[in-house]
Amino acid sequence: MRSPAAPSPLVFLALCTLMLLAPAVWLHAGEAEDAEKAASALAYDQENEGYNIRAEVWTRTLEPKLGKATRLQLYKGNEYCFCIAAPKNSGVHITGAVLDLEGKPAGEILPVLDGWGFVLFYKPKKTGMYMVAIHQTEEGKHKVVPISMVTGYK
Repeated sequence: MRSPAAPSPLVFLALCTLMLLAPAVWLHAGEAEDAEKAASALAYDQENEGYNIRAEVWTRTLEPKLGKATRLQLYKGNEYCFCIAAPKNSGVHITGAVLDLEGKPAGEILPVLDGWGFVLFYKPKKTGMYMVAIHQTEEGKHKVVPISMVTGYK
């Protein structure tokens, strides 16, 4: 009877890497869930203010020195709220703005006292594609963290 062949060095390296990264993947998944819950809690408060909250949650990774942005179609006549959060216990502080059709920052921001999230309000003067830009502030920890956004309109 032949003994099974040993895995190639490349396969062995891949398996070791997966074993080392598995806890980080689970931790990141838990943090993403925390960010989604925090953004949804901010949106719940806005629902009480008359905003129609969309069901989908946008979640991405935010790096310390590189912001994140997403394009959205906004319509003249609507008021929008963007509820954006990092995990509450991450220690990361975030801020953001709507970039208008000329790329200028706009919107009224209502930050959370602990810095982990904010609600951004904006009423476009024209229908068009706008950007919501998010970045970490100088305060708080600087690390890679998931952020989530829930949007609403009225």
